[in-house]
Parts: sequence; structure tokens; C-alpha cells
Amino acid sequence: MRILSLGAGALGGYFGGRLVEAGADVTFLVRQRRRAQLQAQGLAIRSAACGDFVCSSVRAIAQDELDDEAPFDVALLTCKAYDLEDAMAAIEPAIEGGAAILPLLNGLSHMEVLNARYGRERVLGGLAKIAATVTTDGTILHLNDWRYLVFGEQDGSISARCSALKATFDGSSVEASLVDNVVGRMWEKFVHLATVASMTCLMRASVGEIARTPRGSAQMTSMLETLAGLAAEAGYPVSEDFKTEYRRLFHDASSSYTASMLRDLESGKRVEADHIVGYAADRMRQFGIDAPLLEAAHTHLKAYEERRAAGRL
Repeated sequence: MRILSLGAGALGGYFGGRLVEAGADVTFLVRQRRRAQLQAQGLAIRSAACGDFVCSSVRAIAQDELDDEAPFDVALLTCKAYDLEDAMAAIEPAIEGGAAILPLLNGLSHMEVLNARYGRERVLGGLAKIAATVTTDGTILHLNDWRYLVFGEQDGSISARCSALKATFDGSSVEASLVDNVVGRMWEKFVHLATVASMTCLMRASVGEIARTPRGSAQMTSMLETLAGLAAEAGYPVSEDFKTEYRRLFHDASSSYTASMLRDLESGKRVEADHIVGYAADRMRQFGIDAPLLEAAHTHLKAYEERRAAGRL
């Protein structure tokens, strides 16, 4: 199986690198700066939990070389949601060559865009659970033992291509699961992500810091229930076990957990405001669900974007 990874950053570099470590055929489609970095020093993963991996000869190509590389079986899409249009343009030759797309973006809005452009039959559902970052020298730092990948066909079937991809990941240290309810699993992650992103960004604080305030735990739990209600209206109710896990988290006054969106916001970077919190708010309005705290979180993020654009952070 030939795999194209769009990018060699925290997600693409980690998952693609672990596949290379296991002997899989992986090509990284990267910008010129990252390509030069990979050619000079290779791909390096540092992980206390899963072991280090350094490869001095990963296959990294630039955009203008992709036509000569097709066909691929699967294209891993690991960009930020606000870069989706550029990402689709970048992988177009691979998709025209027959590759299936496995998107590992946050949220759900990207699925609507990909389905409209390529058709549901070309797009797999997928989600990742990993804590990783890239240092200035290009090293991928794996921050804990999370290295989970869940994927499957949107229609719930267990296809030959997904089975082959699962077998490919089985040779690596990645904990990959092929499931028959991937869209439901994506909604479950979305409820978690939209809850944590909206609350930690609105309050500019970790879960534990919010929990230590008089009404913080109650407000986080209320947000969770509201978003769980949205998932149920969409046809993908989350389990009681899932909600119990996060109710417990939202009462943990010692938790340092924050959304990556808050870390981006505090670093003055672009944020996925419309793609996560805004998408949830839009769907709430479509279903007639009142969600004032979620609307306030979205307004807060949009005001941040205005200040950032004006150079007033």
C-alpha cells in the first residue's frame, strides 16, 4: 500500500514516521523549507513512551513532483481546518490517480467540504488522539503515550482498502482501529473538542483553573450536555459512559488540560474558531437549540481574530 502524507508535522510526521519505521511505503508531500530540513537531517521522532525513531532518508517531495509519483492508495490529510482548500489543491493529482482520502482534521466541517468535492465514496472518516509538537529544528516531540488512530468507511462497511490500511498500521507502534461507526466516533470527539475548546478559550484557563471557580464545573458540564444534545439531534447520540468520563474531568480541580486552540490563541496564532466552535453554534441554530455560552465563546474567538488581523494582540 502506497501512502501519501500531506505534511511532516506533528500528526503527519508522527503517524507517517511510525509507518516508515515499520517498513511501509510512505511519501511526504511538504513545502520546500520542510523538504530541505528533511533532506539535511532526516525525520526525527522523540518519544519517552514509545521510543525514538530517526530516519535519514525519508521520501519527501514538493508539489511540482507529485504528478510523477501517482498512484497512491491513501492520502493522509493532517492540515489545520483553515488550510483545507490549499490542502485539497495540493493533493489533487493523487486523488485523480485514485487515492482515498483519510482526513485527520479537528471537527466535522471538513467532511462536508471533502464529500461535496470528491464524493463520500472517496473520503474515509477518521480521527486521531495524539499529543505531539514540532520543535524549531523539525524534531517531532511525542508528549505522552497517546498514538491512537480511528478510521473507517462513512457508510459503515469494512472495505478492502480499509482492511489493507489497518494491516499496514498493525506493523507499527500506532494503535489503529478500523470501525464500522466512524461518523459516530467523530461526533463523539467533536462533542469533547467543542466543549473543551469553547470553555478553555472563553475563560483563558485550563480545565482545573475553571473548576476551581464557584460555577466553573457546572458551566463546563452544561456545555457538555448542550453539545451532546446537538449530537443526538444530528443522529449520533454519545454514550453515558462518555459523558460520565468528561463530567469527572470537569470537576477535577487539579487538571492542567486545555484545548490546543487555547495554546494557539495564547501564542498569537491562527485558530479554528469557525471550524469548531462556530460550526457547533451554526448547527445549534439549525436545530433550534439555545446555546448562549457557546455563542459567547464563538464571539470571543472572532474578536480575537479581529484583534490579531489588526496587529493589536
